Amino acid sequence: MQTKDYTENIVDVKKIVEEKKKELRKRIEKLKKKNIVPKLAVILANDLDSSRIYVNNKRKLCKELNVEEVEYILDNDIKTEKILEIIENLNNDPTIDGILVQLPIYKHLDKERILNSISYEKDVDGFHPLNLGKLLSNQDSMIACTPKGIEYIIDSLNLDLEGKLAVVVGRSVIVGRPISQILLNKNATIITCHSKTVDLKKYTKMADILVVAAGSPHLITKGMVKEGAVVIDVGINRKNKKILGDVDTNNVAKKAKYVTPVPGGVGLTTVTALIDNLVTIAERRLKK
Repeated sequence: MQTKDYTENIVDVKKIVEEKKKELRKRIEKLKKKNIVPKLAVILANDLDSSRIYVNNKRKLCKELNVEEVEYILDNDIKTEKILEIIENLNNDPTIDGILVQLPIYKHLDKERILNSISYEKDVDGFHPLNLGKLLSNQDSMIACTPKGIEYIIDSLNLDLEGKLAVVVGRSVIVGRPISQILLNKNATIITCHSKTVDLKKYTKMADILVVAAGSPHLITKGMVKEGAVVIDVGINRKNKKILGDVDTNNVAKKAKYVTPVPGGVGLTTVTALIDNLVTIAERRLKK
């Protein structure tokens, strides 16, 4: 008896990202014809290798897509006031379209003051309270990069979410809450679950679309998923030198219609979403 191949149920996120890059190149070329070159400012105020890798990935994509990028690599004796001064100068620099503070930052720094000091108009990360508020009221806004990347995947699969039940596991301001709002704006019915939810399986088994951003390796198993569901795995967990998602991908793929892999899934979309936000901000210069 031949074993069924379920790999076709695993979403090819790399293909989605490449299509998005093609679209971005066209938009960037159009801007350059108007003498506008999108420019990103990155502030790194930590000494973590992982953050340096993320910054390096952003630098590479900027180079690949021919947008400009400037970096501020800061030592651990930096003061909050000095970073606020840097951001103020960047806010007032008309050649800078987007400002990003790579998180986390040194513990002695005032994270809220620093993030909130970035002009909401240059907030490529979508963390500013004004941008979060605009998303809440379904207005045009900068959307945080991971939720925006998830939206790429949902749109590429041509999913009609109207009236569907979406369950989001996770309630962070960076992922859980924004993606819940994005799905609500697409007329889905939303249930948000989190670490205090009693009987998580009860809710995940109901979901037509399940987004998992819990930070818990292989939290979601095949038995916790509805037949034919769409499962988006946002988790990146390191265990025994392996990278695991929040979803047991290979087994869940036997039951779900679509499931995103880890690695090679949502994580691939985030830097592209960042450049998308940057280009959107640069395009606003055409209207001024």
